[in-house]
Amino acid sequence: MNEHISKQFDAELEQMRTRVLQMGGMVELQIAKALDGLASGDIGELDQVIDDDHRINQMELELDEACTQMIAKRQPTARDLRLVMTVFKMITDLERIGDEAKKIAKMSRRLHTSDKPFTPRIELRHSANLAIDMLRKTLDAFARLDINSVADVVRQDKQVDAEFKGIIRQLITFLMEDPRTISAGIDTLFMAKAIERIGDHAKNMSEYVIYMVKGRDIRHAGIEAIEQEVSQ
Repeated sequence: MNEHISKQFDAELEQMRTRVLQMGGMVELQIAKALDGLASGDIGELDQVIDDDHRINQMELELDEACTQMIAKRQPTARDLRLVMTVFKMITDLERIGDEAKKIAKMSRRLHTSDKPFTPRIELRHSANLAIDMLRKTLDAFARLDINSVADVVRQDKQVDAEFKGIIRQLITFLMEDPRTISAGIDTLFMAKAIERIGDHAKNMSEYVIYMVKGRDIRHAGIEAIEQEVSQ
């Protein structure tokens, strides 16, 4: 009987992990669609990103309830409890990444439907690709219980931050040259900030994965401390 309960519990934990990965996949798709819509001006695609945000919100609510029920009914301990607590934290960051994707879609839509001058093309794709790669590596680490790539995620976050500062400098130059682009420039700044925040959330999630695997809370630790934890 105890063996049966144990197998059922393991199956429930595995299902929870799978649902987190499904949510992560949905969030990644939202980011990609928002960026594609920005590049192409496809209003239908941008509207779909905005409309689909409620699906991510629903996934968060369902997983939040699943975690609560798991703790109440199963009373997990040790590594199992760390998994549940990690899911609790990760789904919050995933939902917020979804919000940032929605924000990019909204700003993109406004840029493409405005009759005001469009800001000269600011390169957002590179920083966005870095942030998406951070998200993928974090979700892969969560799926595999392998933290070897976490230090890379932290380093990439610094790159995304540097890219954001560079975009701000470019925008200031453009706006000084042509004040008519101020409105579009602000929208572009919000999109750049959204990408930077996506990187921050991915970094947060990677730190939760270290906690799940190693049982150590390395939030607010420097890259050296994280590299040391990963290598042990």
